[in-house]
Amino acid sequence: MTQANWWKESVVYQIYPRSFHDSNGDGIGDLQGIIQKLDYLKKLGIDVIWLSPVYDSPNDDNGYDIRDYHEIMDEFGTMEDFDELLEESHKRNIKIVMDLVVNHTSDEHEWFIESRSSKDSPKRDYYIWRKGKANGQPPTNWEAAFSGSAWKYDEATDEYYLHMFSQKQPDLNWENPAVRADVYQMMRWWLDKGIDGFRMDVINLISKDLSMPEREPDPGKEFVSAFEFHANGPRIHEFLQEMNKEVLAHYDIMTVGETPGVSVEQAKLYTGEDRNELNMVFQFEHMGIGDGPDGKWSNLPWKLTELKQILSKWQYGLENTGWNSLYWNNHDQPRVVSRFGNDKEYREKSAKMLATLLHGMKGTPYIYQGEEIGMTNIQFPSIDDYRDIELINWYNERLSQGHNKEDLMEAIYARGRDNARTPMQWNNEKHAGFTTGEPWLSVNPNYQDINVEKALDDANSIFYYYQKLISLRKQEKIFTHGNYQLLLEDDEAIFAYTRTYQQEKLVVVCNFTDQAQTCELPNLTGDIELFITNEPTDDLHILHHFTLNPYEAFIYRLA
Repeated sequence: MTQANWWKESVVYQIYPRSFHDSNGDGIGDLQGIIQKLDYLKKLGIDVIWLSPVYDSPNDDNGYDIRDYHEIMDEFGTMEDFDELLEESHKRNIKIVMDLVVNHTSDEHEWFIESRSSKDSPKRDYYIWRKGKANGQPPTNWEAAFSGSAWKYDEATDEYYLHMFSQKQPDLNWENPAVRADVYQMMRWWLDKGIDGFRMDVINLISKDLSMPEREPDPGKEFVSAFEFHANGPRIHEFLQEMNKEVLAHYDIMTVGETPGVSVEQAKLYTGEDRNELNMVFQFEHMGIGDGPDGKWSNLPWKLTELKQILSKWQYGLENTGWNSLYWNNHDQPRVVSRFGNDKEYREKSAKMLATLLHGMKGTPYIYQGEEIGMTNIQFPSIDDYRDIELINWYNERLSQGHNKEDLMEAIYARGRDNARTPMQWNNEKHAGFTTGEPWLSVNPNYQDINVEKALDDANSIFYYYQKLISLRKQEKIFTHGNYQLLLEDDEAIFAYTRTYQQEKLVVVCNFTDQAQTCELPNLTGDIELFITNEPTDDLHILHHFTLNPYEAFIYRLA
């Protein structure tokens, strides 16, 4: 693996620590639990662990509300446990990337406690404070991501503070050089400890438009999303270039920015190699398929041509400038086999198909825990079974507006964040082997059929299919360097594309339906070598005309 761009050749595995593995029986996953499963991850073949936040936090938003950047959350263990995780991972040639959350802190962070103590506090300008309007309303009509106003009134100083997420997550004021200096110092502290990079939470929101723009809300709405005004704000590139110069450039690390609402052209600015900002970004366009008037909760039907258009746009757009991160799901998204595949009779087949499509593309693939065994969405019978602040707030708000309870639950079943957060399914014992105690969030009842132990005992399991895909990426340069070309652009059943590098060409073909599909690729001729297929037999197709079985997928090399 070349030193300068090792992240281009890597496969990343995201761990949501609370749900991964519990070592002490308190029902909450922890660092020692991760250490116990490192050999499993080594067997899978991944190169990097992205660790969702493990910092000290009151847990209003499952660790994305940080109280102390230099301490580990009690539930997860100690700094000694973290150091052991780092050491044990590095022994296995697995790198550790931390979640960097610096758009906001917890309202229990010492900076904010001092900031709200007085208008004269030296830390007052660490956050964004404003007076209310003359009529007593908040400073603007911005809506927070988790519903309601993005402003919280603070009685002690008679002002409002901005929170683009929970009211316990006040936004930092990046206009203040002292804030930036303190953040950079904290980043250096972690990098000097030996971590291998950062996944940067909502990093494109750190530069706010402080002219306080407003517009009339859409009909029937009280607020306008704060994201509309602050995503990719006026000084964002200046801040990231400063961060790169002060911190990132001094270490051999990987950086990926979470950038909701980013366009291809903006992503080129974030990831262009001559720009000195980030290595890659997470974009969310393909996650927005099926969104409607009520955002993701509308959960409208979608077409394969939409997915092709979006993924291809990003493949073409960043081909020579920048780099793609490739993912199907994470801690904020539903399970991919439930969302884009068939989690019933074709669960294994469609999970392998979706993996084939993604891992064949140009970019760095990300696997979310449980994806490699085909874990599915959950349908809890009651809202009381859920834990996610976003879906609970949305449900209660809509219920109070008179919406139908069953319709709300259907939306949650399809798109709620707790779909991704049910505990990892290790075996068919109680609570799926995740904990000996009571899990913080109930295990999906299908764990007796879907679990790691069963997957490892089955040579044809989804796990071994992922293992083979990861191995192929390491063996064949074309997966890292080959250019992408979409085929069958208007086909609503088959997603096909080629990758070309020097004299070599791959063809990737995926059937997205539960029906057999005939397919013609008349321009692809010559001898073919099968790299991988999710079919039980290795019979080679004649590429100019063939039939695909339901959810069939394959990758061929053309001679």
